[in-house]
Amino acid sequence: MTTSTHVYIGTSLDGFIARPDGDFAWLSKFADDEAIAAYNEFMAGIDVIVIGRGTFETVLAFPAWPYDKPVFVLSSSIKEVPERLLDKASILSLKPEQMLSHLGEMGFANAYIDGGKVIQSFLAEDLIDELIISKVPVLIGMGIPLFGFLDADIHFNHVRTTVCSNGLIRSYYNKQPI
Repeated sequence: MTTSTHVYIGTSLDGFIARPDGDFAWLSKFADDEAIAAYNEFMAGIDVIVIGRGTFETVLAFPAWPYDKPVFVLSSSIKEVPERLLDKASILSLKPEQMLSHLGEMGFANAYIDGGKVIQSFLAEDLIDELIISKVPVLIGMGIPLFGFLDADIHFNHVRTTVCSNGLIRSYYNKQPI
């Protein structure tokens, strides 16, 4: 089975997903009912989540585990998940292409790829099928960028853009066939 990859992420106008210390409170202010409904609609089509160490450490600090689907954490430094999450998350040290093969063998069809470095690593190997980027009308000046260096151009088709009542602009892109 082939697993398709989907990114759903928020950025500042200047392209950052979080401040240098990982704080994203400036983004959370835009999580109104409309934004939550769009995220839930996206998640309805997802059957597995792939995150990195940084995202995993961030969500561990949340009051409750935020995911109701299986989560795979790509990390070579984390060796195990906390006991309370043993049935919810697994740690793997795989490259993006190996990860997709693993997910396909497990029967997963649609993977949510989340976290700055993980998204960048999948993009570097041209393994992202869909990008949904929500830009909020805030400049933060510096932080963790969504995009990094690429060896070659990756082309996407613009599908649609939605302007939300709170000023957030959500754009949908699909991988352009070669």
